[in-house]
Amino acid sequence: MKIITLTIILSLWFIPIKQINAQDVSVTIKTLESNKEKIIEEEKEALKKEVEAINLQLENEEITQTESDELKSKAAEKHALNIENRVAIVENKIELRIRNNNDTISYKDKNILLLRSFEDGEVFSVSYNAHKKYDRRTTSRLVVAVGFNNLITEGESFNDTEIKIGGSRFFELGWAWKTRVFKDSNWLRIKYGFSFTWDGLKPEDNQYYVDTGEETVLQVHSQNLDKAKLRVDKLIFPVHFEFGPSKKKEHPNYFRYSTRRQFKYGIGGFAGFKLSSRQKLKYSQDGSNKKEKIKASYNTNSVVYGLSSYVGWGWTALYIRYELNPIFKNNPIDQRNVSMGLRFDM
Repeated sequence: MKIITLTIILSLWFIPIKQINAQDVSVTIKTLESNKEKIIEEEKEALKKEVEAINLQLENEEITQTESDELKSKAAEKHALNIENRVAIVENKIELRIRNNNDTISYKDKNILLLRSFEDGEVFSVSYNAHKKYDRRTTSRLVVAVGFNNLITEGESFNDTEIKIGGSRFFELGWAWKTRVFKDSNWLRIKYGFSFTWDGLKPEDNQYYVDTGEETVLQVHSQNLDKAKLRVDKLIFPVHFEFGPSKKKEHPNYFRYSTRRQFKYGIGGFAGFKLSSRQKLKYSQDGSNKKEKIKASYNTNSVVYGLSSYVGWGWTALYIRYELNPIFKNNPIDQRNVSMGLRFDM
């Protein structure tokens, strides 16, 4: 059995009034937007009743399957022609008013065009369905990630780190585009974009970072530190292959694949560069609270690159980002930054 869908492109309402203000325009637009949906439903319902009547004839063996299909096609064509005629009437009225230059002013709000004629005091509105691309293979989203940050030191266990586990954090904010790889399937997507990252490191045991000129090392501070944190800000460009199921949602004149409430898994990498690095110290000295904010290079690498991955459900995922190049350039022992937390594709 054929599935017949109607799309109403344009509807016209004529409302004669003498005066109107900005608030009245807003109300009228909302009302007409609601009426547009009602008209679509009425047309669908009318076609549905005709199809039901044809199906009943078929069940009663009053007509054959071939005759049933022909009747349904004619019913759909009739409704389509009715819509086409109404659209032509609306377009002719708009062109006539504009061509004769009747002092019209246009107000545009979303998908509504409201024209007002000061010559005769009439207001009429035209509601139209803004064109939607039939198949949108690329979409975009805001990306926010937050969690814990630390260092993996070459030749040492992660448990031996001198960075506070749970006390060092990262924050990531960016924008990502997602493109469907295959034309007729959405199981594989490429996700790419850019992100700003703020990676913080808090040393343990009253230590702080010192640039000796040859390398960057941890030293014990002469005062009792309330806080010591090194923060490295970066701009990175991630690329991920994303796998996972999706639901195809079909509409009268377009369709979309949705990954809402679906499992997803992404794996890929990133490359970028450092924007700045700074250290913040807080301590008490001679009864006074001291704060130091030291902006310096600390021999941190200017270029960063690494691997990243995420696994999640819907718009939330567990996320890990690991830098392949060492955080400090000249240190004899390599230390690499690792970030773990939650990622939100808004």
